[in-house]
Amino acid sequence: MEAKLEEAQATRVQPPVEPEQMPGALPEDKRVLKMAAKDVNLWYGEKQALYDVSLDVFDNSVTALIGPSGCGKSTFLRCLDRMNDVIDGVKIKGDIRLDGKDIYASDVDPVQLRARVGMVFQKPNPFPKSIFENVAYGPRIHGLARSKTDLEEIVVQSLTRAGLFEEVKDRLDEPGTGLSGGQQQRLCIARAISVSPEVLLMDEPCSALDPIATARIETLMDELKSNLCIVIVTHSMQQAARVSERTAFFHLGNLVEVDDTTKMFTNPVDVRTQDYITGRFG
Repeated sequence: MEAKLEEAQATRVQPPVEPEQMPGALPEDKRVLKMAAKDVNLWYGEKQALYDVSLDVFDNSVTALIGPSGCGKSTFLRCLDRMNDVIDGVKIKGDIRLDGKDIYASDVDPVQLRARVGMVFQKPNPFPKSIFENVAYGPRIHGLARSKTDLEEIVVQSLTRAGLFEEVKDRLDEPGTGLSGGQQQRLCIARAISVSPEVLLMDEPCSALDPIATARIETLMDELKSNLCIVIVTHSMQQAARVSERTAFFHLGNLVEVDDTTKMFTNPVDVRTQDYITGRFG
């Protein structure tokens, strides 16, 4: 019996890989801290959803948040751009900083914060406007374009970075809602990056997409991280393993464990992480 158990464990968990062997991973001394959350607690009314969550997010990398449904990962993600502010009855305690500045300080404008910390949601949500106007909206309201030519340049550049321009360049005046699901999601990414954010939050951006569209979004993330800090919530552990350098595991509102992705998936410290990634629950 012991021999069979050892064999099963060996099958599930491979030997750990050192961080310097991980493709795309930065050595710890080269990482630049972009956002830092410390002792974050959150309540929806009387119900507590997050318990003392502390997490560092580094620039020019992808951090994946994983865990079963209802574990708090999307709730935590929305804390990073203060999207929970719009929900009645939410109370939050703790400290969240962007480049060392408290994002919940009284002098921080949430609208300006969300220009620096963009969000892409689970379901593509293009505005009921043209493809061009979807992307131009943010730069226009934030005064980022001094002329029509500047605005057009921002739109083309954003669509190009989102890998969409070649597919839509001849129909920029058509409704964004007329695109396919995968194209709509890339349009939403183009809209998010059009204001040159420093951080991009992605809440299960591929859950409604087919495998081909998912692969395009994952390739896009790999390209964007050279200029961005990306945090992605995903139910797919395979996706987390493919796209991220660091992975954080949430369970019942607690951050159980965070580490380099390869180490998390091959040699987790906490038994709850081990049980989740091997399919014992979730």
